[in-house]
Amino acid sequence: MQGDGAVERYGRIDILDNNVGISVRADVLEVKEEDWDRVMAVNVKSIVLSAKYAIPEMKKAGGGSIINISSVAGLRANQSTPYTTSKAAIVGLTRSMAGDHGRDGIRVNCILPGLIYGPMTAPRMDEEIRRKRKEAGALGTEGTGWDIGWAAVFLASDESRWITGVALPVDAGFLVMSPTTNVRLQQQKF
Repeated sequence: MQGDGAVERYGRIDILDNNVGISVRADVLEVKEEDWDRVMAVNVKSIVLSAKYAIPEMKKAGGGSIINISSVAGLRANQSTPYTTSKAAIVGLTRSMAGDHGRDGIRVNCILPGLIYGPMTAPRMDEEIRRKRKEAGALGTEGTGWDIGWAAVFLASDESRWITGVALPVDAGFLVMSPTTNVRLQQQKF
């Protein structure tokens, strides 16, 4: 059976953090079928298969917490139709799994990281792009992987025992901003 290694090593599975993501910059007219399939396999199918093998072990243990990492790109247009679509699928998958397995004592939530600075984004960043990304959120600050990690720790903990099916933006308020709000904030600085 898949997943036996974790059970053999730790005795049970209590937490599954599905933190995966690749991207191909292409719109629906440009995307190659093999690139579409690869993004969907890594970003969505891997979560389905991980959960498929973890959930039975969680049920045996009396419950658990699954945290799926999506993205704010799953709720807003991005420069990659395959990535945006896959991250939106994770939100739907999370809600479906939460409904299917809540009575098994398994909570399923997802985190939607915002414009964080990290190894995946750093190679294409300069100081000007970083500044613009900071200003895109209501808090006007830059996030890191630690911001996402602490949200995952909370969702894995007993303190979140009554939370399931949630898509939690961890984005410095990026999703609540509009271009109009951003202009108004910039004008207030002067």
